[in-house]
Amino acid sequence: MIRRREFITLLGGAAASWPIAARAQQSAVQLIGYLGVGTADANSHLMTAFFQGLQDTGYTPGRNVEIKYRWAEGDYARLPGLAVELVQERVDVIVTVAAFPTAFAAKAATTSIPIVFMIGGDPVAGGLVSSLSHPGGGTSPGSLL
Repeated sequence: MIRRREFITLLGGAAASWPIAARAQQSAVQLIGYLGVGTADANSHLMTAFFQGLQDTGYTPGRNVEIKYRWAEGDYARLPGLAVELVQERVDVIVTVAAFPTAFAAKAATTSIPIVFMIGGDPVAGGLVSSLSHPGGGTSPGSLL
Protein backbone atom coordinates (compact mmCIF):
# COMPACT_ATOMS: atom_id res chain seq x y z
CA MET A 1 0.00 0.00 0.00
CA ILE A 2 1.35 3.41 -0.91
CA ARG A 3 2.05 5.86 1.85
CA ARG A 4 0.34 9.25 1.92
CA ARG A 5 3.56 11.19 1.32
CA GLU A 6 4.46 9.09 -1.75
CA PHE A 7 0.96 9.57 -3.14
CA ILE A 8 1.10 13.34 -2.65
CA THR A 9 4.54 13.49 -4.26
CA LEU A 10 3.29 11.44 -7.22
CA LEU A 11 0.33 13.70 -7.87
CA GLY A 12 2.29 16.89 -7.25
CA GLY A 13 4.93 15.84 -9.75
CA ALA A 14 2.31 14.90 -12.29
CA ALA A 15 0.52 18.24 -11.97
CA ALA A 16 3.81 20.08 -12.35
CA SER A 17 4.60 18.17 -15.51
CA TRP A 18 1.40 19.09 -17.36
CA PRO A 19 2.48 20.85 -20.53
CA ILE A 20 2.95 24.57 -19.95
CA ALA A 21 1.61 25.43 -23.39
CA ALA A 22 -1.54 23.43 -22.75
CA ARG A 23 -2.07 25.28 -19.47
CA ALA A 24 -1.74 28.63 -21.22
CA GLN A 25 -4.34 27.71 -23.83
CA GLN A 26 -6.91 26.42 -21.37
CA SER A 27 -9.22 28.27 -19.05
CA ALA A 28 -8.16 29.13 -15.52
CA VAL A 29 -10.01 26.07 -14.21
CA GLN A 30 -8.35 22.72 -14.88
CA LEU A 31 -10.60 19.68 -15.21
CA ILE A 32 -9.39 16.42 -13.65
CA GLY A 33 -11.07 13.11 -14.34
CA TYR A 34 -10.74 10.67 -11.44
CA LEU A 35 -11.37 7.02 -12.28
CA GLY A 36 -11.70 4.62 -9.36
CA VAL A 37 -12.53 0.94 -9.00
CA GLY A 38 -14.35 1.17 -5.67
CA THR A 39 -16.38 3.95 -4.08
CA ALA A 40 -15.53 7.37 -2.70
CA ASP A 41 -16.21 6.15 0.86
CA ALA A 42 -13.92 3.15 0.51
CA ASN A 43 -11.15 5.37 -0.86
CA SER A 44 -11.49 8.33 1.48
CA HIS A 45 -7.87 7.97 2.67
CA LEU A 46 -6.63 8.26 -0.93
CA MET A 47 -8.97 11.18 -1.59
CA THR A 48 -7.56 13.04 1.42
CA ALA A 49 -4.03 12.56 0.09
CA PHE A 50 -5.17 13.53 -3.41
CA PHE A 51 -6.68 16.82 -2.19
CA GLN A 52 -3.58 17.57 -0.12
CA GLY A 53 -1.35 16.94 -3.15
CA LEU A 54 -3.47 19.28 -5.25
CA GLN A 55 -3.35 22.01 -2.63
CA ASP A 56 0.41 21.57 -2.19
CA THR A 57 0.83 22.33 -5.90
CA GLY A 58 -1.53 25.31 -5.92
CA TYR A 59 -4.76 23.65 -7.05
CA THR A 60 -7.92 24.15 -5.00
CA PRO A 61 -11.13 22.34 -5.94
CA GLY A 62 -13.82 24.89 -6.67
CA ARG A 63 -11.29 27.66 -7.31
CA ASN A 64 -8.87 26.64 -10.07
CA VAL A 65 -9.60 22.94 -10.51
CA GLU A 66 -12.73 20.86 -10.95
CA ILE A 67 -12.82 17.10 -10.48
CA LYS A 68 -15.14 14.73 -12.33
CA TYR A 69 -15.38 11.43 -10.48
CA ARG A 70 -16.28 8.09 -11.96
CA TRP A 71 -16.51 5.14 -9.56
CA ALA A 72 -16.93 1.56 -10.80
CA GLU A 73 -18.23 0.48 -7.37
CA GLY A 74 -16.27 -2.77 -7.59
CA ASP A 75 -17.54 -3.66 -11.06
CA TYR A 76 -14.44 -3.78 -13.26
CA ALA A 77 -16.59 -4.24 -16.37
CA ARG A 78 -17.80 -0.64 -15.93
CA LEU A 79 -14.29 0.88 -16.17
CA PRO A 80 -14.05 1.21 -19.98
CA GLY A 81 -17.36 3.05 -20.21
CA LEU A 82 -16.50 5.31 -17.28
CA ALA A 83 -13.15 6.15 -18.86
CA VAL A 84 -14.90 7.07 -22.12
CA GLU A 85 -17.26 9.33 -20.15
CA LEU A 86 -14.27 11.21 -18.74
CA VAL A 87 -12.79 11.63 -22.21
CA GLN A 88 -16.15 12.96 -23.44
CA GLU A 89 -16.12 15.45 -20.55
CA ARG A 90 -12.89 16.79 -22.13
CA VAL A 91 -10.87 16.48 -18.94
CA ASP A 92 -7.31 17.83 -18.94
CA VAL A 93 -5.90 14.77 -17.17
CA ILE A 94 -7.19 11.41 -15.93
CA VAL A 95 -6.12 10.13 -12.51
CA THR A 96 -6.30 6.40 -11.80
CA VAL A 97 -5.36 4.83 -8.50
CA ALA A 98 -4.30 1.43 -7.18
CA ALA A 99 -5.29 -0.93 -9.98
CA PHE A 100 -4.00 -1.89 -13.43
CA PRO A 101 -7.55 -2.16 -14.84
CA THR A 102 -8.27 1.54 -14.24
CA ALA A 103 -5.07 2.59 -16.00
CA PHE A 104 -5.73 0.20 -18.89
CA ALA A 105 -9.30 1.50 -19.24
CA ALA A 106 -8.07 5.09 -19.37
CA LYS A 107 -5.29 4.20 -21.81
CA ALA A 108 -7.80 2.48 -24.11
CA ALA A 109 -10.11 5.50 -24.01
CA THR A 110 -7.59 8.15 -25.08
CA THR A 111 -4.21 8.72 -26.66
CA SER A 112 -4.24 12.49 -26.17
CA ILE A 113 -5.18 13.07 -22.53
CA PRO A 114 -2.39 12.55 -19.98
CA ILE A 115 -3.05 9.77 -17.50
CA VAL A 116 -1.63 9.88 -13.99
CA PHE A 117 -1.52 6.43 -12.46
CA MET A 118 -0.43 4.88 -9.21
CA ILE A 119 -0.07 1.13 -9.11
CA GLY A 120 1.72 -1.28 -6.84
CA GLY A 121 3.15 -3.43 -9.62
CA ASP A 122 5.63 -3.04 -12.43
CA PRO A 123 3.97 -1.08 -15.28
CA VAL A 124 6.41 -2.54 -17.84
CA ALA A 125 5.90 -6.19 -16.79
CA GLY A 126 2.17 -5.53 -16.58
CA GLY A 127 2.10 -4.28 -20.18
CA LEU A 128 0.93 -0.78 -19.27
CA VAL A 129 3.99 0.99 -20.73
CA SER A 130 6.71 -0.20 -23.09
CA SER A 131 9.64 0.91 -20.90
CA LEU A 132 10.34 3.21 -18.00
CA SER A 133 12.65 5.47 -19.98
CA HIS A 134 10.51 5.52 -23.15
CA PRO A 135 7.00 4.39 -22.23
CA GLY A 136 5.51 5.22 -25.63
CA GLY A 137 2.11 6.63 -26.53
CA GLY A 138 2.68 9.86 -24.62
CA THR A 139 3.09 7.93 -21.40
CA SER A 140 5.39 8.34 -18.44
CA PRO A 141 5.22 5.72 -15.69
CA GLY A 142 4.59 6.78 -12.15
CA SER A 143 3.43 10.23 -13.12
CA LEU A 144 1.85 10.50 -16.55
CA LEU A 145 0.63 7.68 -18.71
